[in-house]
Amino acid sequence: MGKQEDFVLRALEEREVRFMRLWFTDVLGFLKSVAVAPAELESAFSEGIGFDGSSIEGFARVYESDMLAMPDPSTFQILPWRDQGPATARMFCDIVMPDGSPSYADPRYVLKRTLSKAAEKGFTFYTHPEIEFYLFKEHPEDGREPIPVDQSGYFDHTAQSMGSDFRREAITYLEAMGISVEFSHHEAGPGQQEIDLRYADALTSADNIMTFHTVIREVALSQGRWASFMPKPFTDKPGNGMHTHLSLFEGDSNAFYEPGAEYGLSTTGRRFIAGLLKHAPEISVITNQWVNSYKRINAGGEAPSHISWGHNNRSAMVRVPMYKPLKGQSTRIEIRSPDAACNPYLTFAALLAAGMKGVEEEYELPREAEDDVWSLTDRERASLGLDPLPVALDQAIALAEDSELLADTLGEQVFDFFLRNKRREWAEYRAEVSEWERRQLLPIL
Repeated sequence: MGKQEDFVLRALEEREVRFMRLWFTDVLGFLKSVAVAPAELESAFSEGIGFDGSSIEGFARVYESDMLAMPDPSTFQILPWRDQGPATARMFCDIVMPDGSPSYADPRYVLKRTLSKAAEKGFTFYTHPEIEFYLFKEHPEDGREPIPVDQSGYFDHTAQSMGSDFRREAITYLEAMGISVEFSHHEAGPGQQEIDLRYADALTSADNIMTFHTVIREVALSQGRWASFMPKPFTDKPGNGMHTHLSLFEGDSNAFYEPGAEYGLSTTGRRFIAGLLKHAPEISVITNQWVNSYKRINAGGEAPSHISWGHNNRSAMVRVPMYKPLKGQSTRIEIRSPDAACNPYLTFAALLAAGMKGVEEEYELPREAEDDVWSLTDRERASLGLDPLPVALDQAIALAEDSELLADTLGEQVFDFFLRNKRREWAEYRAEVSEWERRQLLPIL
């Protein structure tokens, strides 16, 4: 039993924790939870908690269903919204097979494996997500259009605002769980909020995003509201993105920073961006995994629809934020295509793999997009070599199916299940008769 396990066992007693929730994530990014009694936790650390993997999306076939959830003591936190009655805590788990080997279907392991490959090259990967979501007055039922809690806009400050009260309570809970928040504000859509989490290593950041989703939903429900990370809930309003700042470090040194270089961006940084650009189409099925994701991608606004990069250009898919002369360590890049409903473990793994491919194979960075990409015509974009991202989920699936990079990053089991699930989602969507079709065609046909 290590020091971290001992700390958790002492904390359970000192904080009078009665319920211990063990969390993990399925292949699609949905949080799973099993509650164990504190008395069982010592054996859980050494032996794990058994469960039927064939009942979890993408985890196992029936004949290999036995799996174990191994708690990660470094992720122990008290759940602050469970302040009535006995305390409840949570830990994230790694999923292993009965022989102790990692489960190749565990998204957390997919990211760990990708991080290990980067570590072999001397790199540590950091991320800083800016997460958008909508706050509605109630749970939207029967496909009806939801009602936002306000009609405010970007950065609006409104007296006695439901959004600001909501953000204050959510941030209080997040920080009580050791998740630092950098910024929060009202976004451009009615009822739309943004909360930015502070930089962390990619594994911690992915764990934090999963916790963030839970906290946001819990706070919303406690206030009689409903929160949604759906990429594009409204036809004519902005979608929910997850613009993410990325950086590589070699020890304490920022590998993206080079004094005197243009924008302070090193050769490694430029090659990393080139990798993101080249492989963006084939990893879109991960960064934008839902059929609704492509309504956001192709709607304009803050979402990029074309593959481009630019310095401080918010219309580009990859942005190099303004360089601060006295803060070289803060040099980073921002990718703006992922949405708030992606699986963060698989998304960070895919982004790192694409960037590292560019570094390792010394990709050349294409010309910078200096124009407003959204305002250009298709012909103008084509003349500048700005290729489009996939326009729909079926196109993203087809590109992913031929991707050696994605297959290697996800592993055979996750790659196979994920694409099978996405094909089924597309088939169901394609067969669905929409409200638009009824509204447009029933009166005239």
